[in-house]
Amino acid sequence: MSTTPLRADRLDAAACTRALRARDARFDGVFFVGVTSTGIYCRPVCPAKVSYPDRRRFYDSAAAAEVAGYRPCLRCRPELAPGKSPVEAVPRLAANAARRIEAGGLNGSSVGTLATELGVSERHLRRALERAYGVSPLELAQTHRLLLAKRLLADTTLSVTRIAFASGFQSLRRFNALFQERYRLSPRELRRPDPEKSGTSAGVRLSLAYRAPFNWERILDTLRREALPGVELIEGLRYTRTVALDGRVGVISVEDVPPKKHLAIELSPSLLPVLMPLLARLRHLFDLDAEPAAIDAHLTAGGLGASVRRHPGLRLLGSIDGFEVVFRALAGESAGRVVRELGNSMVGGGDGLTHLAPTARRIAKGGIEALERYGVGKKRGGLLVRVAEEVAAGRLVLERSGEVEMISRALRQLPGMDEELVTLIATRALGWPDAFPSSDPRATRAEQWRPWRAYGSMHLRMEEVRLAGRRVG
Repeated sequence: MSTTPLRADRLDAAACTRALRARDARFDGVFFVGVTSTGIYCRPVCPAKVSYPDRRRFYDSAAAAEVAGYRPCLRCRPELAPGKSPVEAVPRLAANAARRIEAGGLNGSSVGTLATELGVSERHLRRALERAYGVSPLELAQTHRLLLAKRLLADTTLSVTRIAFASGFQSLRRFNALFQERYRLSPRELRRPDPEKSGTSAGVRLSLAYRAPFNWERILDTLRREALPGVELIEGLRYTRTVALDGRVGVISVEDVPPKKHLAIELSPSLLPVLMPLLARLRHLFDLDAEPAAIDAHLTAGGLGASVRRHPGLRLLGSIDGFEVVFRALAGESAGRVVRELGNSMVGGGDGLTHLAPTARRIAKGGIEALERYGVGKKRGGLLVRVAEEVAAGRLVLERSGEVEMISRALRQLPGMDEELVTLIATRALGWPDAFPSSDPRATRAEQWRPWRAYGSMHLRMEEVRLAGRRVG
C-alpha cells in the first residue's frame, strides 16, 4: 500500500475538474475547490454555479484551503463533508496526529504534550503535519474547531458561549476573534432563524455525512445481535445507547437518513463538553469515512462481485470504546449480568437504558473471581482481566492509530490470546480495514483484496450465512 501523501500541489487538476463538473459524490471530502474571485472554498458536490477553470484552486483538506485564505461556502457547508478513509496514503504519524487533533487532542493541551503522547519530538510532529497537510498542528486544530462551531451555529439554537466551548475553544474572546478573522463575519451574523433547530434541554441534534451506498440494516443487525443489555437498545431502525467519555455521561441516538446521505445524531446536552471526541468515535463506530464505491469495485475485481451486488455498501462496525470489543467477545452470554454488577448505574437513561458499559478499570479491579461469579468461564475471564489490566494501566491503547502492528504484537503476547480475537480487535477497535487472520485457510485468496481484506472477510461471512440458510430451507 502506497504511503505517498495526497498534497494540494500533487492533486490532478484535470481529474478534480471532471469530478467537479459531474458533482460526483464519491469525491466528496476527498478534495475541496477554492474560487479566487470569491475567496470561498466548496465541496465538489456544491450546488452553486461552477466557476471558470482559471479561478479554481484544489486542496486536499479544508485546513489547507483555509490557510490559503479561503472561507467555507454557506451552501455546501464543507464541515459536513465525509472524512478521509484511513487507507488514504498519508504518513502514519501525520495521520495519527490528525485523527487525535480532529477528536480534540489539542483542546486545552499543547502540541508538545501531543507529541510526547505520540512518542516523537514537537519539531518532528510539526514537520510531519506540514509535509502531509501543508498546515501546522494549531492551524489544523483551529480549522476543526471553527468548522464544528459553524455546524453548531447553523444547526442548533445553543448559545454562542456554549458553542465556543463545545467546539474546543478555551476562550470566548479567542473564538470570536478567530471566527471574524477566518470567515469575515461574527458568529451571530451566521445564524438564521429556523424553528427546526435543536439545542433545548431535550437533546442536541446533528448530522454525520457518509458516502453512499450505506448498508444501515446490516449494521443494525450486528448491533442488535451484540447489544449489551441495559447499555444499548435497537428499536426499529433507531440505535440508542449510554455513553461515558472523559467524565461526561449521557445518551446518544442514531438514525439513518438515506435521502440526505447522513446519520441523524441526537445527544444529551451533558455530552457537549466532549462533542469533538464523541463525533470522532461515532464516525469510527459506523465506518463513515469509508469509500464504498472504491472498496466494492476492488472486491468485485477480486472475485466477490456476486456478494457485493447483494450487499453493496457494507461497513466495518467499529466501537465507541475499544475495550468494549474485547468485553463483548470474551464475556459472551454473561455480558448482561456483568454489566448489571460492574457497570455504573445510569440515571435518566430512559426505558431499557439502565447502565454504562463496564470500564477496564472496573473489570481489572473485580478480578477473575468476580467474572466467574457472574458466569464468565475461567479461561475467558482470565484473558479479559489481563487485557483490562493492560488497558487500565495505559500500557495498551485500543483506539484508532497508526500502530496496528505494534498493538497486535502486544496482544499476541498475552496468555490465552488467539489470532481470531487479535483480528477482531484490529478491525473493530483499531479500525484497520486490512485485518485478516493469517490462520484462515483462505488467507492466500484474500491477498487480492488488499488493502480491504476485512471487508472481503465480511462478504465471506455473509455468503456463508446465506448458503447455510439455503441448506436449512
